[in-house]
Amino acid sequence: MIATTLHEEIRALAHERDAVILAHNYQRPEVQDVADYVGDSLGLSREAAAAEQETIVFCGVHFMAETAAILSPEKTVLLPDLEAGCSLADSITAEQLRQWKAENPGAVVVSYVNTTAAVKAESDYCCTSGNAKAVIEAIPADQEILFLPDMYLGLWLERVTGRKLNIWLGECHVHAGIRPADIERWQDEAPDADLLVHPECGCASQAMAFGNERTQILSTEKMIDYAKRSPKQHFLIATETGIIHRLEKEAPGKRFEPVREDAVCRFMKMTTLEKVRDALRDNAPVVTVEPELADRARLAIERMVSLG
Repeated sequence: MIATTLHEEIRALAHERDAVILAHNYQRPEVQDVADYVGDSLGLSREAAAAEQETIVFCGVHFMAETAAILSPEKTVLLPDLEAGCSLADSITAEQLRQWKAENPGAVVVSYVNTTAAVKAESDYCCTSGNAKAVIEAIPADQEILFLPDMYLGLWLERVTGRKLNIWLGECHVHAGIRPADIERWQDEAPDADLLVHPECGCASQAMAFGNERTQILSTEKMIDYAKRSPKQHFLIATETGIIHRLEKEAPGKRFEPVREDAVCRFMKMTTLEKVRDALRDNAPVVTVEPELADRARLAIERMVSLG
């Protein structure tokens, strides 16, 4: 009853504020349910860029709200909890990237979207797991590429594109915790299930080595599409557990189990209905990006949005 009341209050405030509510696939179920759009980083970036409303409430983490502010500088971008950060984004600073570029002059920099605005400003391209392959393939084959910050996504990209990348050794603490042993256990305990693996996972290379049709390396959005189209009824999910709520909604009647129950991002779970309500009521906290920095980051982000 309380959740229902909060949901109604949030929707009324969103109408009053002329706000669109965007929620990432890893958000709490009740936060996903109150949103206008639920998706992955690429889809959310596209929605932010196309938003007609005056206010964007971003139910995600800080770098996502920064990206929305860069793409829609005339909008007010609210992040319900400013402490919602990202361990992967924290794994490289702009200064570290500048030093890496100096050591590799002429290289093209491809940054995963899980980075700060300052890092994006030092990059040539951004990408998400959903379009990273298309981004790499859009760069001339003889061009050196610095890929950052996720090493597991970088290793997967090397496999699927055949390109040698210079990879930063960063990782998402949640995805890195999904290990090859979890995949081996799945092989034994759930032979009827398809395994859907996010390429950020520490188990992704082992999953690819199976080379069978029951194992799919997919972005979160492509997991949704695959589960909806597949005749299979049982799926093991190797990514943050928040995606299972949306999978169950969009592929009803099918069975979804996390490879690891503890694959939970504490930063994604910091956003609550109460915080969404308070952000709309108070028109705060607002996320902004300094105009000069935003201008430098925008080209890399716009390339991401246009590819794949």
